[in-house]
Amino acid sequence: QLQLVESGGGLVQPGGSLRLSCAATGFTLDSYAIGWFRQAPGKEREGVLCISSSGGSTIYADSVKGRFTISRDNAKNTVYLQMNSLKPEDTADYYCAADPSVGCSLGPIGYYYWGQGTQVTVSS
Repeated sequence: QLQLVESGGGLVQPGGSLRLSCAATGFTLDSYAIGWFRQAPGKEREGVLCISSSGGSTIYADSVKGRFTISRDNAKNTVYLQMNSLKPEDTADYYCAADPSVGCSLGPIGYYYWGQGTQVTVSS
């Protein structure tokens, strides 16, 4: 079965860090661009950051620049989202998605596989 599975979400205090993982089963991620998206309660899903299939290109939403980074470990067939200096406004369900294109974008169009999401809550 082809699927993406996110993990690593949880409750963290403002200023804290979390690392989310996105693992693929049934296909290899190194042929796909990967995007991380989030959806807060009552808001639309938004693209947070993405990485090209080669790993040579990344795009960050302005709201997370300097705080979030994305990386991929093709040997583990996993992509990571490192989130530092978390803020309450980062609270959302986070999703990873895979796009068979070489490049990536922060828009949802083109992402063929989606995970079920992992919840991140930033609160004191």
